[in-house]
Amino acid sequence: MNVLVFDTEEQIGVAAGYYMCGQVLQKPDSVLGLATGSTPLKAYGHMVSLYKQGAVDFSKVTTFNLDEYCHLDVKDKNSYHTFMYENLFNHINIPDENINFLNGNAWDLEAECKNYENRIKAAGGIDIQLLGIGSNGHIAFNEPADAFQRWSHVVALKQSTIEDNSRFFDSIDEVPTHAITMGIGSIMQAKRILIIALGTKKAKAIKQLIDGNVTPECPASVLQFHTDVTLMLDRDAASLL
Repeated sequence: MNVLVFDTEEQIGVAAGYYMCGQVLQKPDSVLGLATGSTPLKAYGHMVSLYKQGAVDFSKVTTFNLDEYCHLDVKDKNSYHTFMYENLFNHINIPDENINFLNGNAWDLEAECKNYENRIKAAGGIDIQLLGIGSNGHIAFNEPADAFQRWSHVVALKQSTIEDNSRFFDSIDEVPTHAITMGIGSIMQAKRILIIALGTKKAKAIKQLIDGNVTPECPASVLQFHTDVTLMLDRDAASLL
């Protein structure tokens, strides 16, 4: 693993933005796996800045988002669909038909998961997957469990994840209890992985990701088996290394 430690979140945002755009410059028709939440915001901001400067063109890019809440309208301010458009897609030139989301409101969620995996495969696989990490070691919405979930699936969210995400909602009671997410196998098939982690709440999970036993009780630990992982950490997230 390539572990990079930065002084500020802003520095990470610039570095991660360059990293993602560098992939597109190398391969204009790249397939990008994207994450949501507060962690990638600075990175997306820098990607937008580079696009507006004319430094990168997203017109041939395809994207797949990691996850989405179940039973939440896509136009809700807290849906990941809305998040991605407000923070990235509305500001760059990626064609709308190249943007892919898991549909948490699908009538048949199991069929939706299978269809999503087929769409990733048809696109040639993900070239670079951007990830955050939960305080309990989850990646995407793959929560600590007794076994790794291989492919896209529906998951009941742990209380710690609900509490972490409640800051985006008016009350914790409004946070959805289920989500639809890429599986560990889906993520591991990405050719390259970039993880961003910020703050002391992530330090324990980062420590286990890098140095701990590989166990589904810390889903991110499986990334020890991936051949191309870069971590961009602030000093608090790296404090236990």
